[in-house]
Amino acid sequence: MLIVEDEPYLADAVRDGLRLAAIAADVAPDGEAALELLGVHSYDVAVLDRDVPGVSGDEVARRIVAGGTGLPILLLTAADRLDDKASGFELGADDYLTKPFEMRELVLRLRALDRRRAHHRPPVREVAGLRVDPFRREVHRDGRYVPLTRKQFAVLEVLVAAEGGVVSAEELLERAWDENADPFTNAVRITVSSLRRRLGEPGVIVTVPGVGYRVDTGPAPGPDGAGHG
Repeated sequence: MLIVEDEPYLADAVRDGLRLAAIAADVAPDGEAALELLGVHSYDVAVLDRDVPGVSGDEVARRIVAGGTGLPILLLTAADRLDDKASGFELGADDYLTKPFEMRELVLRLRALDRRRAHHRPPVREVAGLRVDPFRREVHRDGRYVPLTRKQFAVLEVLVAAEGGVVSAEELLERAWDENADPFTNAVRITVSSLRRRLGEPGVIVTVPGVGYRVDTGPAPGPDGAGHG
């Protein structure tokens, strides 16, 4: 997620709350920083405070809509009049949440926006004997409950969403960590290794050498092959 919020305390509280829900978030303190991040990273949802310094949240919303990416927008603001909400939706916002708010409601709204964007995928994903419920943050393998850490769950959720496709370590780092993650870290490899141990045998996460990882849904296409490890 991208969070555009100029109040440091609130921005940190939102980011920390989302982490507890296994949602990685980058924070931009103003519209200009938000546009820079949008030019570099691919996000699932943008949460915009309308009244940020410099380039306004409204202008960020306009540029997102004009870009045609389909990125869902949730406006987060203290302006709670009907006219304020109407103008926000006219900008192209998909949802509107007024301050103060409950973190649980924000998480539910973000999950709903992400689900709406990918409506062809069911909220609960099942593949290769895995059942991943992103709302309950529960994973079962062949009917057996598998307790995972927040980071392990976030990595598995990205891999399962790829439906057998290969996900690079760089993409996992971008999707499951925030922008402050060291691109040269071994965090992805270590997390995938611990995730494999939690899921048990036979191994379900395949390493595609030099490319990334995928969930083993059957024989991998292509001449290069793949191996567990």
